[in-house]
Amino acid sequence: MTAVEGDAATTREVGSPRKRSEDARLITGRTRWTDNMTPAGTLHVAYLRSPHAHARISRVDTSQAKGLPGVVAVFSGEDLAGEQGSLPCAWVVTDDMKHPEHPPMAVNEVRYVGEPVACVVARDKYAAVDALEEIDVDYEPMPAVVDMEAAIAGGADLVHDDLGTNKSYTWVFENGDLDAAMRDAPVVIERKYVQQRLIPTAMEPRSVLCVPDGDDFTLYSATQIPHILRLMLATVTEIPEHRIRVVAPDVGGGFGSKLQVYGEEVIALLLARRLGRPVKWSESRSEGNMTVHHGRDQIQRLTLAAERDGRIRGLKVDLLADMGAYLMLVTPGIPLLGAFMFNGIYKMDALSFTCTGVFTTKTPTDAYRGAGRPEATYAIERMMDELAAELGVDPIEVRRRNWIAHEEFPYETIAGLTYDSGNYEAATDRALELFEYDKLRAEQADRRDRQDPVQLGIGVSTFTEMCGLAPSRVLGSLSYGAGGWEHAAVRMLPSGKVEVVTGSSPHGQGHATAWAQITADRLGVPFEDVRVLHGDTAISHKGMDTYGSRSLAVGGVALYSACEKVVDKARKVAAHLLEASEQDLEFGDGRFSVRGVQEEGKTIQEVALAAFAAHDLPDGIEPSLDSDATFDPDNFSFPHGTHLCAAEVDTETGMVKLRKYVAVDDVGNVVNPLIVEGQVHGGLAQGIAQALYEEAVYDADGNLTTTTMADYLIPSAADLPTFTTDRTETPATSNPMGVKGVGEAGTIASTPAVVNAIVDALRPHGVHDVPMPCTPERVWRAVRGESKPGAADPGAGGGLGSAGGAQ
Repeated sequence: MTAVEGDAATTREVGSPRKRSEDARLITGRTRWTDNMTPAGTLHVAYLRSPHAHARISRVDTSQAKGLPGVVAVFSGEDLAGEQGSLPCAWVVTDDMKHPEHPPMAVNEVRYVGEPVACVVARDKYAAVDALEEIDVDYEPMPAVVDMEAAIAGGADLVHDDLGTNKSYTWVFENGDLDAAMRDAPVVIERKYVQQRLIPTAMEPRSVLCVPDGDDFTLYSATQIPHILRLMLATVTEIPEHRIRVVAPDVGGGFGSKLQVYGEEVIALLLARRLGRPVKWSESRSEGNMTVHHGRDQIQRLTLAAERDGRIRGLKVDLLADMGAYLMLVTPGIPLLGAFMFNGIYKMDALSFTCTGVFTTKTPTDAYRGAGRPEATYAIERMMDELAAELGVDPIEVRRRNWIAHEEFPYETIAGLTYDSGNYEAATDRALELFEYDKLRAEQADRRDRQDPVQLGIGVSTFTEMCGLAPSRVLGSLSYGAGGWEHAAVRMLPSGKVEVVTGSSPHGQGHATAWAQITADRLGVPFEDVRVLHGDTAISHKGMDTYGSRSLAVGGVALYSACEKVVDKARKVAAHLLEASEQDLEFGDGRFSVRGVQEEGKTIQEVALAAFAAHDLPDGIEPSLDSDATFDPDNFSFPHGTHLCAAEVDTETGMVKLRKYVAVDDVGNVVNPLIVEGQVHGGLAQGIAQALYEEAVYDADGNLTTTTMADYLIPSAADLPTFTTDRTETPATSNPMGVKGVGEAGTIASTPAVVNAIVDALRPHGVHDVPMPCTPERVWRAVRGESKPGAADPGAGGGLGSAGGAQ
C-alpha cells in the first residue's frame, strides 16, 4: 500500500497484507511448545482424578504406587494441604459473593468429575500414568447438582455445605423506567434461550514445566497470561514474585481457556521446590475436556416491549449463569461483561439486567472467546428477529428503526457505555449487496409457495461489542482485580536494528508481524530490522497479557506511544548533529532533515549509533534512544458489523446446510488485512460451531459424556461454508491509531445469524426457536412441535452422524 506525503510516495507497512513472519517457523515444526521441552533430570507428573461429580474423600492410600519402578514420589491433596493454598478468583462482583476455597488438589471433598485427588511423580510419563492405578481412594458419593434451576430451588442439595446455598451472587443493573416501558406496551415478547456449555479446544493442550534453580523458579506454561500467572503463583504459594519467572513460549491457541491459573501450574511449582528437579505435566485431550474451564452455560429469560412500529421501549433480562463447582480467575465476572451489551446497537428507554451465579457439580466455567458478549448478542439479535416476525416486518427494517444512526455518534447507550464511533448503515448496505438479499428473499418466497420440503432461511445479525478490556478506572468500578493498561518498550540497537518488547503475549494472533509493521512505520526502519519479544517475564517485565481483543487496541497503542518517544529522543540528538533547532527538523521515512534542506539529514539508525557512541551529545541528554510506554485507554473499543446467513433446512430430515455466509465487519483502521481476515474466519468457525455442533453434556449423575473428540464435535473446514467477507472502516476515537479489536467479532456475530436463519426457514411450521446446537434431530423435533428449549435430548453433543454437516 502506498501513501503520498508531500511529493514523495512511500511504502507503508500499516495497512499492507503482509504474510505473518512467524508462520514459516510454526508450520514447519521449528518451534518451542512447552511439551517439547524436557531438560535433563525432568520428572513427569500424572494426576489421579475423581470419577465422581460429588463425594467425600475418606481415605487416599498411596503406598502401593510409591513402590513402583520409576516412581519418585506420590502426593495426595492432604499431603500438600499446608502449602497448596487456594486458587485465585480476581473478580469479586458483589460484597456478599459466596467464594469457596478451591485447593489445587482436593483434600476432603470432590465437586466435579476430573477434579485432581492425587499425583504421581516419576522418571517418565508412562510410569507416572501406570502408577495411578495403584492409588486406592475411598469415596462416599454425594448427590450431584447439575441443573441450575433446581440448584436454586428450595431443598436443593448443596455443592458447598458450608455456604448454605448454591447461589454465588446476584448482580443487578438497571437504567430507565422499565415499569413505564412495559406498561401498556403494544408489543411484549417473552423468550427463554439457553446458551449451552462449550469446551474451549485449543490446538495445543495445556502443558507446564517448572525448572528450579536454588531459590529461583522458571515456569514454562502454555498460557495466555504470563504476567498475571506470575503474580498469582506468588500469591498462592507465598514464593516471592521476584523469584518466579514465567515463560509462555509458542502457545498454540487459547480462546480464553489459557486465561487462567490452573492447579497443575501451582502443583508443578510446589513439586519443583520440594524435589529440586524440573517437573513437567502435559494433558491428554480427554483430560483437558474434563478439566479445562468451560464456557457459556447460561439460561436467559428475556422480555422485550416495543411500539407497534417496532421501536423498542425496554428490555428485561434475567440470567442464570453456571459457575461450575468453583470460582476461577474471572468466573463470576464473565456474564457481567455481557450485561452492558444486551442492548446491542439499539436505542431503548429502559434496561434491566439481573444475573445470578449458580454453583453446580460441573467443571468451572470462565472466559471463552467473546466472554459474555456472544451470549448477550445472541439474546438481543434473536429477540430482534422475534420482534420482526411479530410485526410482520423485514428483520433488516426493524433493526434500521432502532439502531444508532451514524450522525448520532458518540452515543451513550442505555447501558451507560459511550460508543465512540460506528456506521451501521454502511456495513449493512455492503453486506446486503454482497449477499444479494432481495434475490434470496424472492427464492425463499418461491420455496414457501411451493411447500418445498427444503426451506430457505435468512439470518441477520447486526452487532457491536465492547473489547480492548479497559479502562482501569471502569474495571475498578466493577471490582475487577486488575487494570486494563498495557506496556511496551522499544530498544534502538547501535547497529540500527530494533527490539520491541510487548506485555501483550500472543497465542496465535500474529503479534510478531503486526507489531513489526507498526514499528517500521513509526520509526521508518525496514520491517525485517524489527524483532518482537514477548511472553517472558524476565524480558517483558510488566504487562496485562492477551484476552478480550485487547492486544492491538491497548498493547499496539502502547507500542505506538513508545515509538513516538523514541522519535522525540532522537530528534534532540539529530538537531544537535545537524546544528539546527528541533523545531526546524522534519522526520519522515526514518530520516531527520532540516526543513527546506532535504539533501542534508540523519537517519534514525545513524542517530542511534551516535547516541550509543556518546561522543557528541547535547548537554543533559542520556546516551540512549530506548523508550517505553504504558497505555491506559479512556474507553473500550466498539467494533461492529452485519452478518447474513442463508441456510437450507430439510424439514423432513432436519439437516441444515449453510448455503451462503456474508460478514462485513468494521474494526476501525486495519494494520494487516490478512491477519484480520484470519481472525474473522476463525471466529466464524467457532460461532457457527456453537450454533450447529458443539455442546458439553452432563448426565444426571454429573458425568461429562463428551470427553473425547468423537463425542464433542469440532467442525472441520469441510463442515463449514465458504465465507464472503468485507470491511468498512470507521476509526476509533479512543486511541491515536483509530484501531478496534477483531479477535472475537466473528464468534459474537455468527451464532445468532445461523440460528436466525434456521428459525426463519421454519417459521411457516410455527417454530420460533431451536435449542443449540441445532442438530438434525432437534430441528426435526422442532418442526413436529416436540422441541423443548434447553432440554437435553438424544441429539445433544453427538458426533458428526447426529450433528450433520453444514457444507
